[in-house]
Amino acid sequence: MQSEKITKAASAPRERRYDDACGTALALEFIGERWSLLIMRELVFGPRRFGELRANLPGISANVLKQRLESLEDAGIVRRIRLPSPANVQVYDLTAWGREASPLMRAMGRWAARSPRHDPRLFMSAASAMMSLQALVESTRAAELSVSVAFHFPGEDFIATVTGGEILVNRGVMDAPDLAFTGDTMAMRRTIYGKAPLARDGAGGTLAFAGEADLAQSFVDLFALPTKTA
Repeated sequence: MQSEKITKAASAPRERRYDDACGTALALEFIGERWSLLIMRELVFGPRRFGELRANLPGISANVLKQRLESLEDAGIVRRIRLPSPANVQVYDLTAWGREASPLMRAMGRWAARSPRHDPRLFMSAASAMMSLQALVESTRAAELSVSVAFHFPGEDFIATVTGGEILVNRGVMDAPDLAFTGDTMAMRRTIYGKAPLARDGAGGTLAFAGEADLAQSFVDLFALPTKTA
């Protein structure tokens, strides 16, 4: 009987606790499990269905995704909602408090991108690509530019608005943006961070673009990968 109890206890998932009054320790109790922070990243720009989350997190299993979503719900970081008709589907979204972690994610991304181990050629979701723009913008240059930019990724659309030295990002489409870029996230990295020459037709695996060429170049010039650590 005692052996059975020990086996059950050993197989049950353990809650991560540090017994530490530091807020950082508590934050890690909430989001320190693998995938948790990346799930939050995918929800920063609005609600997503379970299948959409899994598609944008290569390597995660359905079971682990379910567990992490439940854990984030229990912590008050994520909530489940049902979209009204005609969609009428269940989606996951960040709570208002959960969305307050967005600047932290951007700061962590910029910090980690300085590591020599950062490999910009790996998979990148559309949400991650848009968050990188917010993390890696040069604010001084951005303060001199005001522009609305549509990004059309396969199956996902975003609007980035440069205003007051910052970049605001939302999911969705805009009727008449100043610029429009079309392609996948690898083309986005070649264009914006690799500084490949702009091509309206996306030649060379870059983003195709519509709008004034000088304005498009000015937008691209707002971004740069940070200097690597020694």
